[in-house]
Amino acid sequence: MQAITYSKYGGPDVVQISEVPTPIIKDDQVLIKVHAASVSSGDWRARSLILPKGFGLLGRLMFGIFGPRKPILGTELSGTIEAIGASVKKFKIGDAVVAFPDISMGAHAQYCAMKEDGLIVKKPHNLNFAEAASLCFGGTTALSFLRDKCGIQPNEKVLIIGASGSTGSAAVQIAKSFDAEVTGICGPNNVALVQSIGADHVIDYTKEDFTKNGETYDIILNCNGEIGFSDVEHSLAPRGRLGLILGNFKQLLGLERAPKKSGKKVIPGVAMTKLEDLELLAKLAESGKYKPVIGHTFAFEAAQEAHAMVDTGHKRGNVVLIMQEHPSDNLNMAANNAGANWHPFT
Repeated sequence: MQAITYSKYGGPDVVQISEVPTPIIKDDQVLIKVHAASVSSGDWRARSLILPKGFGLLGRLMFGIFGPRKPILGTELSGTIEAIGASVKKFKIGDAVVAFPDISMGAHAQYCAMKEDGLIVKKPHNLNFAEAASLCFGGTTALSFLRDKCGIQPNEKVLIIGASGSTGSAAVQIAKSFDAEVTGICGPNNVALVQSIGADHVIDYTKEDFTKNGETYDIILNCNGEIGFSDVEHSLAPRGRLGLILGNFKQLLGLERAPKKSGKKVIPGVAMTKLEDLELLAKLAESGKYKPVIGHTFAFEAAQEAHAMVDTGHKRGNVVLIMQEHPSDNLNMAANNAGANWHPFT
C-alpha cells in the first residue's frame, strides 16, 4: 500500500509518499480502508519536534530519540471496513467508520489496522468522510477539558480562546451542547465562522482585549498559545476555571496555581479519551449539535502542502487529506491534485 511517511524530524518537506506493507490483521482486529485523515497539530509536533520549552526530552522519548519511531503519522481517520479478524463481532465488511489511533498514529495510509474494541465508531450518517475524519482530535480534547476537567454546567459562561481552530471550533459546539453561554475569540477573518457554529458572542482579538472589557467567565478554555493565570485572573468569575489545553512545562507539572482564597483554579493536563467519548461525539454529530469545521482538504499527493498549512499555526478548523475518494462524498477532488480546496462550514 501507499502511505505518507517521514524518516527524520523537520519541515513539511520531510514527508513523502512511500510503498509500505499492508497491515496483516490479527483475530481481534479490523482492517480499515482509509478515505480521509486529518493533519492535526499533533502531527505537526511529532513531525517537526517543535515543542513547548521544557518538553524536548519528553518529546524525544515519546516520538523517537534519534529519529521517528512511527514513520506513518495521522491520529484520526474515516473509512470503510475492508477485512475483519476471525473473532470480530462488532463490525462487518463495508461498515463506514470513524477511528482514532491517537498516539499510535498510522492514519496517513491507504489502510490502517486497529483492534475491534479500540477507538472506533460507526460514521455518523450526516457527515461526509472528510468531516468524519475530523470528529475526534479536536472533539475529544474539548470534551475532556470542558466536561471532565472543568466540570461545565448549564448556563455557565464559557470563553474559548482560539475558537476557529480544530479544538476551539469543537469546544464552541460542545459547550453549547451543555447549554452554556459561549463567547469565542478569533481573528477578523473567522468571526462569521465562529458565529455560524453557535457562539453567542464573538470577540475579534484585533479589536478588543477580553481581559479589559469587564466581563467574567466561569470557564476560560485556552486552545491557542500560552497564557497564564495572572493574564486572566480578573476575567474569571468566583470559582472560575482556566483550562489550559496548551500549557507550558511549569503549568503541566501543576506548579502554577491560583491563590487558594480566590476559589479559582488553573487546570492543565492531557486529554484522556474513552470509546464512550467517541460515541457521544458521533451522537452529537447525528443530532446536528456538532459538525467538524473543514478549512482545507488536500489530495493524498499534496501531503507536503497540507503539512505546510498546519505549520502556519493559523489554520481554520481542520486540515484533511483525502486518502481515497468515496462515491458518497460530494468533494470535488479533481482540483485538489495540485493543492488545496477550501470548504466553508455551513
